[in-house]
Amino acid sequence: MRIIPPNSIVSASFTQNIADLRARATVVAEESVTGQYADLTKHLGGRIGDAMVGKKALTDIEEQRSLLGIRQGRLDLVQKSLSGIQDRVDGLATQMLSALGTGDFHGQSVVARDSKAALTDVFSALNGRHGDRFLFSGDETATQPFSGTDQLLTDLRAIAASAVDAADFETQLDDYFQSATGGWQTTIYRGTSVSTDPDSVTATDPALVELISGLAVMALSGSEDNIALFRQSPEIVQSGAERVNSGITALVNLRADVGIIQERVAKSLESLDTEETILNSIYNNMAGRDQYDAASELKQLEASLESAYVLTSRLSNLSLLNFLR
Repeated sequence: MRIIPPNSIVSASFTQNIADLRARATVVAEESVTGQYADLTKHLGGRIGDAMVGKKALTDIEEQRSLLGIRQGRLDLVQKSLSGIQDRVDGLATQMLSALGTGDFHGQSVVARDSKAALTDVFSALNGRHGDRFLFSGDETATQPFSGTDQLLTDLRAIAASAVDAADFETQLDDYFQSATGGWQTTIYRGTSVSTDPDSVTATDPALVELISGLAVMALSGSEDNIALFRQSPEIVQSGAERVNSGITALVNLRADVGIIQERVAKSLESLDTEETILNSIYNNMAGRDQYDAASELKQLEASLESAYVLTSRLSNLSLLNFLR
């Protein structure tokens, strides 16, 4: 019959205890860092379902915050672009009306030159984008809405050349900018007139169309283009300036609408922050581990491990003679 030495039995028992202590120490060390129980199922028992529901709610909040953050970024850029447009054209219509009122053709030409530069800047602002998404292209978010102002001005020169009088010019101008088959939507603007994104502003918005149409007329009213119809019918240029003023008023209202959406998004983010704070508190009360308590337990485990190692070492050196004594 084979006799197992007592020290082997005790040593095996200590080895298992040491393994258990090391495994527990690893878990407690993690809990002391994360501040949460590593095994929630064991800790919570039947309440684990409630904890998982709370965790899912927190994950949903993060996803909603991400989407709202994207919306907020787009709206901020749209508002910035519209504000830049308003600032850029502000005062030009008044200057043009003043020059027309005094018959100052040189002054009119200066305003026409400034209007042409402003038109380029307006197109540039409307080409703004958020990441790879063009902001004013409607559903054609991958398409830059404008390539430049040259074609627009060329088209308006052609209208002025073919118009028989001021009334005919205004009729053709309205058709060009407002009709779905007019040059503005078929040749100049390369986006769509509709958008499935309710936050979106397209370059076919009436405020922008009114502003751009008037600005383009003023841009062609100087000595550089020297259009005969404009010289013969200064009321065309006056109407252009009035379009710009009307467009600015509409643009202010458009910016206010965008501002309302911005405010709603900001409030939604605030609500998410409040909800997250409450849910975090509930979840942490269920899953949270006191880090000071975990650190204290870890020190006790380390002390127990040291003692176990010492005893194991002594057992390994214990001889039969020492055992019999």
